[in-house]
Amino acid sequence: MTTTPSVGALLRTWRERRGISQLELAGRADSSSRHISFIETGRSRPSEAMVLRLADRLDVPVRERNALLLAAGYAPHYAQTPLDDPSMGTLREGLERLLTGYEPYPALVVDATYRVVAANRGIAMLLDGLPEHLLAPPLNAMRITLHPEGLAPKIRNLREWRGHLLAQMERQIALARSAPLRALYEEVSAYPVADRPGDAEPEEAVPYIALPLVIEHDGHLLSFVSSIATFNTPMDVTVAELAIETLLPADAATAKYLRSLAP
Repeated sequence: MTTTPSVGALLRTWRERRGISQLELAGRADSSSRHISFIETGRSRPSEAMVLRLADRLDVPVRERNALLLAAGYAPHYAQTPLDDPSMGTLREGLERLLTGYEPYPALVVDATYRVVAANRGIAMLLDGLPEHLLAPPLNAMRITLHPEGLAPKIRNLREWRGHLLAQMERQIALARSAPLRALYEEVSAYPVADRPGDAEPEEAVPYIALPLVIEHDGHLLSFVSSIATFNTPMDVTVAELAIETLLPADAATAKYLRSLAP
């Protein structure tokens, strides 16, 4: 039989994850270290407003803020609306406009477990020719990128890019209790990595501003730098867990090639 952690124990875990003391948290939350100590040890039950304030000061993910409220005996504060719900129509339209406007460069939207919820034609170009079993819904960006039958054989700096992606997932797992994300990490980190001796260099020497994704497509060597955007002050779990990733050409040759493909 498992015991559900108390709100005090959960708050202490989040405080320790953030590496701050009870005194520092008290200062951020306009409280006292004594009161924070009483909450963490269960001697005091925090009000709903205090739970939300502490969660905000600890930068707790929205989904986990609901878990804190439930542990304290309160109703969840944040809704979790399916993306295909009619009320999300404006959001979906905005995302589609953003992705389309970014073309011919690749861009996609993923959820907290890297399930692809939207993508543009730039992404479709990179995925062209992959086996159907990887492209069957639900499409997963991490699985497609690192699977030995996916994009991995085409990525010229696979070890570096794989290390970057796995480190990114590790940071997310450390910040949020997510069994599905942990399971995905265990899966993709176990994929074999083949050595690729004698890989060609990009067509031009470029002083990259960030680690590039160097990938082969139809005989061309393309280089991208990645950026990720999330929503500020989300009030819905679904929205809070969406991430928009854009791939920006890292050199002039890549930009020229992509523009040549644009209709």
